[in-house]
Amino acid sequence: MNTVTASAGAQGVPIGKKKMLVATTIGNALEFFDFTVYSFVAIIIGKLYFPTMSPYGQLLLSVATFGVGFVMRPLGGVIIGAYADRRGRKAAMTLTIYLMALGCAMIGFAPTYAQIGIAAPLIILTARLIQGFSAGGEVAASTTLLIEYATPKNRGYFGSWQFASQGLGITLGAVLVGLLSYNLTPAAMESWGWRIPFMVGMLIAPVGLYIRSQLHETHAAPANSKEGRSSIRIVLTIYGKDTLLGTLMIIGGTVCAYIITFYMPTYAIRELGLPMPLALMSAILSGFLMFVVAPFVGHWADKVGRKPLILYSRIAFVLLVYPSFLWLTAEPSAERLLLIVGVLSILTSIQAAPAITMIPEMFPKEVRVTGMSVVYSVGVALFGGFAQFFATWLIHATGSKLAPAWYLIVLVSLSTVALFWIKDKTGREIDGEKG
Repeated sequence: MNTVTASAGAQGVPIGKKKMLVATTIGNALEFFDFTVYSFVAIIIGKLYFPTMSPYGQLLLSVATFGVGFVMRPLGGVIIGAYADRRGRKAAMTLTIYLMALGCAMIGFAPTYAQIGIAAPLIILTARLIQGFSAGGEVAASTTLLIEYATPKNRGYFGSWQFASQGLGITLGAVLVGLLSYNLTPAAMESWGWRIPFMVGMLIAPVGLYIRSQLHETHAAPANSKEGRSSIRIVLTIYGKDTLLGTLMIIGGTVCAYIITFYMPTYAIRELGLPMPLALMSAILSGFLMFVVAPFVGHWADKVGRKPLILYSRIAFVLLVYPSFLWLTAEPSAERLLLIVGVLSILTSIQAAPAITMIPEMFPKEVRVTGMSVVYSVGVALFGGFAQFFATWLIHATGSKLAPAWYLIVLVSLSTVALFWIKDKTGREIDGEKG
């Protein structure tokens, strides 16, 4: 069948699955373009908005500001997640587009420290908080929509498009910044070129809104569902154990993605001395591989299960990450950087695509977005958003360029332990009579 019917009580008419996948993927990719493009111009933002600091201090505060956006993710996840469980997935996804566009506009038009002083970094900080609030609800709502359109036999494949769409958004952001840095002089890039990605992010909001207007609702909860109890209370009490285990599990994939994809360009520029366009090529490669590999992994997970792929890819990642950093730092080059980022990005995709599907499978439909929001946003807020900050600080504190590798080994290993207590629901109904 190429169509699905919205659930009982939901709004809309049958919609093609392929159309839904395309619409959700593009909409989510636009959101991630807006949210993550900041990391690719972090060094420039550090110079313009924290000029009184040392170069190290500028970078540290800039990546900390990137991380601050993740502080709001749990709050955004709870509020927007509850909104999605009460008003529908589509309404929540539309709200996140407006908020993300607002954050982009604030950064794109923000005066620099030289123009208005301390108010300048405060504007950037506020914009990142708004974007973080938006992203906290976006991932959960869109992932839930994807798996609710799927059947038990292809839920892993559908869910994998959430991770694939993140890769697409990252690729678009890195390509745009890379083209700007290649074609503009450093002075022009620092003067006005860095603002272009944020203005593009603001202008594509109408495109995202139009795409999402084509979607149909998969869930419309009755007003008296769960006897009026809040969805967050249900998630933290009845499903408290699942929430904790899911949060621990998601940490592993999160730190891998944010170090390998987002931090490596900064690492390549600052620690290895590679030029910015070349460093951005690593982000482009990583995002592209995420986009291409994730759907295949999702299909694979539907055949063999979620757990085996997560477990064995994490073991491989832990075994390879230290030798990779050691080899790269011994003789930095474009070939070594791209090879290492490519291999580690594939391993990250193999573990992250099934993991992002497992989380909403852990919760019943009436609180699924809230549960997904709490697990994902808390895990990402604590160990994803500040991954660049911790990596930068660890390098400075230890004097070792290999510090990010140890950070990854410890967190991925600890995170994987939780996997043994999580039920693998591959091929099973998650919305039957028993939920």
